[in-house]
Amino acid sequence: MIDKLSRIICRGWCLLGVLMCILMMAVALLLEHLWGLEPCPLCIFQRIAVIATFLVLLPGIFHNPKGKAGAVYGVAALITSGAGIALAGRHLWLQSLPPDAVPSCGPGLDYMLEVLPFWGVISQVLSGSGECAEIHGIWLGITLPGWTMMGFAVLALISIALIFSSLRRGRRGPSKRLL
Repeated sequence: MIDKLSRIICRGWCLLGVLMCILMMAVALLLEHLWGLEPCPLCIFQRIAVIATFLVLLPGIFHNPKGKAGAVYGVAALITSGAGIALAGRHLWLQSLPPDAVPSCGPGLDYMLEVLPFWGVISQVLSGSGECAEIHGIWLGITLPGWTMMGFAVLALISIALIFSSLRRGRRGPSKRLL
């Protein structure tokens, strides 16, 4: 099984990751525009992490580097998906707080971007607010940030597979390709 997975070329892993990013963004946009769930600041930052992962993996589909060069795409995608895992984890933590420990609601993201420097906005968003602690959707007993974290975990696994596949191919040389 591992040997078959290592035979998948960089293009295949990047394509799989890009499709996962498209799926995650499609679900987020459907929840926002069809069901009217407004994203909180942490949700928006998680979307940015999905888009960053997409932008990292997309060139790999066209470039399809040989050998160890493919690991560069994997490492970059692992960093962006790891950031998404951290953001979703922070969001889950805020949702797990008792009501009296939840931070008060802060200003909206648009307002913060207008009046605060960029790093101040990041600091404010990561500290969380009351709106990030509200639970608006649960499916199969898991909140939306939990599902998002699982999506980022899948992206991280794809990134790790891309790294190992690229390094293994770099050691062995070219072989029959899948995808």
